[in-house]
Amino acid sequence: MNRRVPDVPRQGIIARYRDWLPVPPGAEPLTLGEGDTPLIRADRLLQELPPDRRPPAVFLKFEGANPTGSFKDRGMTIALTCARARGARAVICASTGNTAAAAAAYAARAGMDCWLVLPAGGVAAGKVGQAVACGARILPVRGSFDDALAAVRQVVAERPELVLVNSLNPDRLEGQKTAAFEVADQLAALGLDEPAAVFLPVGNGGNITAYHMGFSAYAAAGRLRRMPRLYGVQAEGAAPLVRGQPVDRPQTVASAIRIGRPVYGERALAAVRETGGRVLAVRDDEILAAQRLLARREGVFAEPASAASVAGLLKLAQGDEPGWEVPKGPVVCVLTGHGLKDVDTALRAARAGQGGPAPADLAALEAEALEPDAIVRHLLSVPVGGRSG
Repeated sequence: MNRRVPDVPRQGIIARYRDWLPVPPGAEPLTLGEGDTPLIRADRLLQELPPDRRPPAVFLKFEGANPTGSFKDRGMTIALTCARARGARAVICASTGNTAAAAAAYAARAGMDCWLVLPAGGVAAGKVGQAVACGARILPVRGSFDDALAAVRQVVAERPELVLVNSLNPDRLEGQKTAAFEVADQLAALGLDEPAAVFLPVGNGGNITAYHMGFSAYAAAGRLRRMPRLYGVQAEGAAPLVRGQPVDRPQTVASAIRIGRPVYGERALAAVRETGGRVLAVRDDEILAAQRLLARREGVFAEPASAASVAGLLKLAQGDEPGWEVPKGPVVCVLTGHGLKDVDTALRAARAGQGGPAPADLAALEAEALEPDAIVRHLLSVPVGGRSG
């Protein structure tokens, strides 16, 4: 019997898109197999939109499937590949968590030192745990991410042997633009129309800028007929682009986008403006409701910042904000990180009634343990088919 052996996926974005990337000639890719993340059709999410305001389809670009659980791996493979090719031995960054986890992992693989400056008390435990496990050196700072980044930039200016791997490093955005390539390629492989609109969470503004770079490159090469509208979604308590001014003390449950002075703010606004999209803000309760909806209706567990993209789609499509033109092609919501990055927030939200009854933590769950025979009696009597989500 002849059996077709499928191509082995996930060789990394450099192997797949090297001709589109500024990787030095002969440089060996430093990869963990990032990219090639799922584009998940979300038909149950689509049903949440008013019938007369629904696009043909909604998809979730689940970047939580990257090796360290977030989209940051795309930029880090390029940044560390190029840094190693240039002889670097140490990297440094400020982070709200995901950049730290990715930098620590790729630096470990490269055999480089890694220094991380994190806002004290402002980073989810899962992300700190990843960085610690990979051997990074962590320095908590009293202040916000913006304070952490200012300190790191000052250090790098005086110690050029430390390679900055925040999104200020242009290699980062070059890697992140490959997600836009994938969205276009995956929809084409499904025989579907090009993306009409893409919703992204916005913190520092680098990722929406990178998507704009990627779609622009494909359009220039004739691989896209039109640019999708880009929608940048910020948390209401950390929305400098929506407010039109910096936020000195940003506050939101979505820690990954808790940034008040986005480095790529102007480029993010240009990406939105040039594609006919817009920026908007969503409340924390809307973010948590979207996170719950994704998990309950689509089986996709994304961290709160990721759910901001879905909250933005729901807000516009349900008419809560002006400026929604029903797209004639597929809509893509980018989910930037896995829910396992920030389990504590999901448990707290559930306990507070955002997502139904649930223990406040794992210890509380174990305190409710039953004897095996009690479990059997319960499961033999409980009705099925009453799921509310």
